[in-house]
Amino acid sequence: MITTLGQKFTDFFERFMPSAYVFALLLTLIAAALAFFVTDASALEVISGWYKGFWSLLEFGMQIVLIVITAYSIAHATVMKKGVDLLARHIKTPTKVYFFVILIGSLLSLISFGMVVISCILARELAIRVKDVHYPFLIASVYFSFNGWVSGLSSSIALLLNTKNNFLIEAGILSDVIPTSYTLGAPLNLIMIVLFAIIGPLLFLVIAPKKTTSKTLYDLLETKDTGTESSVKEEAKTFTLPYKALSDLLNNSLLLQYAVAALGAAYITYHFISKGFDLNFNIMIFIFIIIGLFLHKTPLRYSLSMKRASSNISGILFQYPFYAGIMGIMLHTGLGEKTGQLLASVATIDTYPFFAYLSGGFVNFAIPSAGGEFAVIGPSIINVVQQLGVGLPENEVTAMIARASMAVAYGESLSNLLQPFYLLLVFPVMAAGTKIQARDIVGYLVIPFLIYFVLQSILVTSMPL
Repeated sequence: MITTLGQKFTDFFERFMPSAYVFALLLTLIAAALAFFVTDASALEVISGWYKGFWSLLEFGMQIVLIVITAYSIAHATVMKKGVDLLARHIKTPTKVYFFVILIGSLLSLISFGMVVISCILARELAIRVKDVHYPFLIASVYFSFNGWVSGLSSSIALLLNTKNNFLIEAGILSDVIPTSYTLGAPLNLIMIVLFAIIGPLLFLVIAPKKTTSKTLYDLLETKDTGTESSVKEEAKTFTLPYKALSDLLNNSLLLQYAVAALGAAYITYHFISKGFDLNFNIMIFIFIIIGLFLHKTPLRYSLSMKRASSNISGILFQYPFYAGIMGIMLHTGLGEKTGQLLASVATIDTYPFFAYLSGGFVNFAIPSAGGEFAVIGPSIINVVQQLGVGLPENEVTAMIARASMAVAYGESLSNLLQPFYLLLVFPVMAAGTKIQARDIVGYLVIPFLIYFVLQSILVTSMPL
């Protein structure tokens, strides 16, 4: 029955859900209309806010592009191909593929949500090797697996609260940092990790489609090429001149590439010794680059791997600015703050975490960035919690603020299942060579969304501080 219901949701989204780009255009118009009619902003101020926001995610967008292509480049290394082949010998059924991909993806997401690219590469390679894998459902499995990142080491809201002189402290909203023991180390967060890493794989086994007719990777590929292209190593040989030349010597120099890679490895070691386990986007991209240099051995092989990896990133390049524009409307017209105030104004000492959770999920459709979203609605939610906590011990109020802040993060993360923004992170790898769109994937995520909405709502409201 649950599989049949999942198929109905899938059929619905296939019929009515547009592409991620069209979704962004519709959200732009909706956000602009709401800002004009709900706030005091003039039409010019709305448009100006949209333009200002348009460029605010350029750095973030480039980081996402580099995460995708550097990780995908690593996957093209010969040693990685051999590793996946070895793994595939023990994973021989579609159900094992779904279970394993979600389990590994959930664990990797606890390091950083950018690690989803590694999950994508693994999933696609397994889809090539294992028969009868329902490929759209596999993409949904990968997309689901990364959403536990808000409970992990790269949780932007938790890290922000623990950052000295963050914007909340500078604005006088908080008097001091909130240690991660109140956020990532809280019992509530540990339960959330269990929900994604253990309950998630089991849930997807229950809702997995029973039939894969015309839905395998081979069925969906336009050229029916499942990845049997020549290796990077073999392609590099075709660039060699028939006679000895200095250019070939440099292009295929292990010494040159390893010397540069050694410099990178030295800095990575210094970074973690001096800064602890600070795994931000920049150092993660740098690590991927250095690993790629070592694995591909020569400058020519690495450049060819990067060329292959860069062939499917157009969606990221041109769609991110539109979502940044929506964030600009929410931020510069006061629409985001008004939304946060509205939801927080009806909260009580018992229900504030639930309304913070709702706020995170709702605003995420317009601002699909946990840090950007919290910058807009976080201050109003924290102010309400502080008012509710008047007269309570300081450590209890701190725990309440941490609970409300993490509730925003959980709501933001869960609503990603229905918001196709971060599918742009998955599609360059998973949808390469196919015509798969968001509408083919999101329907499989409705049941997990509904189940997790109920479970998380109960947990954020009823778990002891």
